[in-house]
Amino acid sequence: MRSLLQKRSTRWAEQAFVAEGVELLRTALRAGVAIESVYLAPEGVADRLTRETCDRALDAGARVFHLAPGVLERVADTVTPQPVLTVLPMLGAAGNDVAGAADPSGQPLIVVLVDVRDPGNAGTVLRTADASGVSSVIFSGESVDPYNPKTVRASAGSLFHVPFGIEADPVALATSLAGRGYRTLATVVRDGDDYAALDWSIPTALFLGNEASGLEPEALAAIGGAVAIPMEGRAESLNVGVACAVLCFEALRQRRSSGRGPEASTISDSE
Repeated sequence: MRSLLQKRSTRWAEQAFVAEGVELLRTALRAGVAIESVYLAPEGVADRLTRETCDRALDAGARVFHLAPGVLERVADTVTPQPVLTVLPMLGAAGNDVAGAADPSGQPLIVVLVDVRDPGNAGTVLRTADASGVSSVIFSGESVDPYNPKTVRASAGSLFHVPFGIEADPVALATSLAGRGYRTLATVVRDGDDYAALDWSIPTALFLGNEASGLEPEALAAIGGAVAIPMEGRAESLNVGVACAVLCFEALRQRRSSGRGPEASTISDSE
């Protein structure tokens, strides 16, 4: 368990990852994910919601293990861990060729992360993509492992909803997506087209670069255009997760205005 939490190589060798907390377990159950096992600390047994959720996991075929006091604290990824750790198989979308299956007619917006190393930012992008109706998210270059426990937590369950994949070479990816009919856009701090003036109904692959250095020149050269978010004040740039949210929700706003987007929806706590 400790190795799955700490080592990318172990997660990919075992084709499994860990989700922490009862809310992620509930989301996985609602999404129909085949859960391998659940590890429950004594504190969780005393909580009705946690206990009932673990019972649902058991009914769904998962193994449920009750831990002795102090065991979870020795293996968890956080200082004060939640009382449930769930081991899940890697999601089918991550093993698919997301870029190769991309179809502009049915996937109007793809988000590509290039060398995004912060797991919290990556999780925020997944959550934003889910909320704004993005077709898929592709992790490229030296981006963080989507199954990093901090990314899984920051996604707030959206990891189970948004198709995502890994493509090592962002240059080849940009070329491939352009060949499939996508407009490719790089996010830049300045000297890009105003995001609000663009037509986001055009099938688009949006490339987001590294938190500190942005996109490398080779990637920029392979991408067809650039988009910027005009800013006032003294901030040099936006956090990659915030920039993604601004752009993706502008795309959603335009789709909804034209009648091509989904109606707003919410998920109740009782589901």
